[in-house]
Amino acid sequence: MDITVKIIWDEGADTGLPLPTYETAGAAGADLRANLAEEAREEGVDLAPGERMLIPTGLRVAVPEGYELQVRPRSGLALKHGLMVPNTPGTIDSDYRGPLGVILLNAGSEPFRVTHGMRVAQAVLAPVTRAEFRIVETMEETERGASGFGSTGTG
Repeated sequence: MDITVKIIWDEGADTGLPLPTYETAGAAGADLRANLAEEAREEGVDLAPGERMLIPTGLRVAVPEGYELQVRPRSGLALKHGLMVPNTPGTIDSDYRGPLGVILLNAGSEPFRVTHGMRVAQAVLAPVTRAEFRIVETMEETERGASGFGSTGTG
């Protein structure tokens, strides 16, 4: 079943760029493209090692109620250049109507140039289950108990 995410172009966006697209029939994520400000379109923007930057997509989205749009890194950019989405997954809520931006972090050792139209992240539409949070008197015991980080061993 296909679900529609409504899109409008943000003010000043390059409307000649493609909308988010699934690059293969089995892709879970639709690629998001950098839609840079007009003055940066020709040369792009540089991201120094350790630097993070909000990259505009030129889009505003209306995610259907009961869903979120998760913004995730592209694995090739992560492996080859150390580019990450530091708040992975970034969540676009169903009631947000502002500009859709991608926070990129250069965790690599070399500067990276983001060019206009470059596929910088991917968007995955996911259902949302909302919980009720309630104070209780006791919780069920488990074998793990309160053991935390690294408590299940290695390998």
